Amino acid sequence: MADIRTLPDAETAPEAPPAPVHATIRREDYRPPDWLVPEIALDFALDADVTRVRSRLTVERNGAHDRPLRLDGDELTPLNVLANGQDVAWRMEGPQLVVDIEGDRADLETEVEINPAQNTKLMGLYASGGMLCTQCEAEGFRRITFFPDRPDVLSRYRVRMDADEQRFPILLTNGNELASGKGEHGRHWAEWEDPFPKPSYLFALVAGDLKPNRDTFTTMSGRKVDLAIWVREADLPKTGHAMASLKAAMAWDEKVYGREYDLDQFNIVAVSDFNMGAMENKGLNVFNSRYILADPEIATDADFDAIAAVVAHEYFHNWSGNRVTCRDWFQLSLKEGFTVFRDQSFSADMGSAAVKRIEDVRVLRMAQFPEDSGPLAHPVRPDSYIEISNFYTATVYNKGAELIRMFHTVLGPEKFRAGTDLYFDRHDGEAATCDDFVKALEDASGVDLSAFKIWYSQAGTPQVDARIDYDADTGTALLKLGQRVAPTPGQPSKAPMPIPLRTALLGEASGAEIASEQLILLDRPEQTVRFEGLDEAPLLSINRGFSAPVVVRAKRKGDELERLAQSDADPFARYEAMQELAFEALLAGARGEAVDAEPLIRAAGNTLRSNELDPAFKAEAILLPTEAVIAERMDVVDPDAIHSSREHLRHALGSALMDDLAKAQAADAGSGADLSPLAKGTRRLRSVSLGLIAGADQARAAGLAKAQFDVADNMTDRQGALSVLVSLDAPEREAALTAFYERFHEDALVLDKWFALQAAAQRTDTLDQVLTLAAHREFTIANPNRLRALAGTFGVNHWAFNGADGRGYAFLADMIVAADKLNPQVAARLVPPFGRWRRFEPKRSALMRSQLERIMNTPGLSRDVFEQVSKSLA
Repeated sequence: MADIRTLPDAETAPEAPPAPVHATIRREDYRPPDWLVPEIALDFALDADVTRVRSRLTVERNGAHDRPLRLDGDELTPLNVLANGQDVAWRMEGPQLVVDIEGDRADLETEVEINPAQNTKLMGLYASGGMLCTQCEAEGFRRITFFPDRPDVLSRYRVRMDADEQRFPILLTNGNELASGKGEHGRHWAEWEDPFPKPSYLFALVAGDLKPNRDTFTTMSGRKVDLAIWVREADLPKTGHAMASLKAAMAWDEKVYGREYDLDQFNIVAVSDFNMGAMENKGLNVFNSRYILADPEIATDADFDAIAAVVAHEYFHNWSGNRVTCRDWFQLSLKEGFTVFRDQSFSADMGSAAVKRIEDVRVLRMAQFPEDSGPLAHPVRPDSYIEISNFYTATVYNKGAELIRMFHTVLGPEKFRAGTDLYFDRHDGEAATCDDFVKALEDASGVDLSAFKIWYSQAGTPQVDARIDYDADTGTALLKLGQRVAPTPGQPSKAPMPIPLRTALLGEASGAEIASEQLILLDRPEQTVRFEGLDEAPLLSINRGFSAPVVVRAKRKGDELERLAQSDADPFARYEAMQELAFEALLAGARGEAVDAEPLIRAAGNTLRSNELDPAFKAEAILLPTEAVIAERMDVVDPDAIHSSREHLRHALGSALMDDLAKAQAADAGSGADLSPLAKGTRRLRSVSLGLIAGADQARAAGLAKAQFDVADNMTDRQGALSVLVSLDAPEREAALTAFYERFHEDALVLDKWFALQAAAQRTDTLDQVLTLAAHREFTIANPNRLRALAGTFGVNHWAFNGADGRGYAFLADMIVAADKLNPQVAARLVPPFGRWRRFEPKRSALMRSQLERIMNTPGLSRDVFEQVSKSLA
């Protein structure tokens, strides 16, 4: 691994050369490909050190022009180029292979050599734990062979693989297997064909010593599909949940969207070294092992839920991404936003819809809202990029999903389904755009959605101001609404956006709905909605179900939030009232003002003691906002003030509700193998309660946590206890950490948890602990999961990362510089915590900026990191 301790600091670093100039790709410059490739045949002679790839492309001139054929390549060693079986003049222009083709059609053959074992970028064909595997999205296929590597070039693939049978007994790629056999000198081969045209980013290949968990699925038309999840033999017992999730997703997609799987085989492979969560390659999904392997001993309930969601997400891509793909990378949300909405809906149907919605909104607020208000803000459909990998963001995915949800809300389930049916039928086998998707919804429903297109092009999170005026004499209430969007980079002036707000009025005295829920479309800067026939003063329940991804600032009466937290029939609105009560206290404390915690304490007590609410909802409702989310509510961020305010409120809640919290923490959730909503919710509430107890009485919490840790028969209770202990000054802390390590140090995924828990600790010495862990024999910067567990987790540990001495900034900058030399894509994803530097108090702001400048001045900086850092500094 690179030794981050030997990297120069800002004072001793030599003067750097000028920053490299990286080309900017712009959406407005799109033009169709000059050449199409309807057919491609690939022949792999596989080896970890030297793999030879022979490709035969059937190329066709696209339109009337005389431009040469240009094929993308990256770190390829060209050996041979033929056109129609004959030698042909060719040249390299930068990384591109350029061939002058006579006529409008030709068969082009190339042969290249690559070295998978040296591919630390984990893009293209690379080695991982004795396996060979690929990752081609977004531009990894050019690291395998020369090809027009863009999503609007769709081809039918035929693939032959040849490899040493002992080292690589299993050979997999896209589509259906046609034949296999023995070769000479201990080698064997397999041939596969994918009958559906696909872009190069969906190509996949895996070779290794793997064992399958096999099953079958019968589609709604009666076809039998052979399913297999391929892992190392020792991991087979951990694949049952992933297989059950796959079959549930296949059945759900048929029922809800009418989408049937189209191949005879569906394979999933789990890989230890992977830049992303998973990849939807046609018929051969490649997964980060953390989203496949699970049993109660090693995986938390959240892990089980994440596995089900990610397996479903990648499967759903078979239609929303594969059969219909995106024309260019600016349309990435066409497939990702739509598919995230689909996997969120699936997860809601599989468990508690209310809790799932809360979880999804929490992710949006923790990741996307800060992105929308910082230097890396961009629209759901960006206008430009330097490195496309930097746009696999919460905006494209999660905000994109919220845009699809708004379409669903406005149209209703039946019209939305009609629109998606038309979209799939109209564009099957094509590379489409976001506009094509909206047009299909409009044509099928008869509803004009053109106003909503601004959500694709305008960055920023709208703020909605709301006030209700009530006239008791006439029984009339006027809801006055206003909206504004703050300037974002490149977009100083903002236009009004259509904002669908599910809204109801509750009676101030009765708590019952006195004006039934209606959908209000706020599409002007200011708007007034009239309610009549009210026989009591109203309480405003707005943006129910989080019907629009906005920040609502409502003018409230003194006890209105407390009443809503107790009475609102909409679960999300009830949760939101609790959160707003918490924010009132937290922000007052951070500003040094008097704090009235009593309304929140009463609401939390009522929630804990309610017999109507399920434990999972109770856990979400009493969980305080994170320090990073609190910071988003402040004009000038002072991490110490925020931390102190949150700790004081934890103490107040824990002290006042100790008996209720202790009862919830002691509740029996049954066996750890019980994944029912009740059991999972009970376990979740146990750990949340334990955290609040720790805020009031550390000694009592340490004893309870260690007892929970010691008797736990599942990772949820064990990790929940340890997540509290890591922040305490108690002997139980070191005892639990040591026991955890000794029990699980040979399991890479669980060891990631050990690193991450310590990096998330709320302690004054967290950075020192992290530096020690960075030198631990089990830490490697080359594995994305391990790097994210330590450096990634520390970067979002708001208080520890933002230490006043700036040492946390220096550590993360060191990690980014070191990781960039191995894997630029993963390194770039560590940059965003620095992007908020302008919002912090002056001393920290200057320290953060200096580290960004140090990274920027690093010789040989990748375009991935360059783009993130340069935009953060701009």
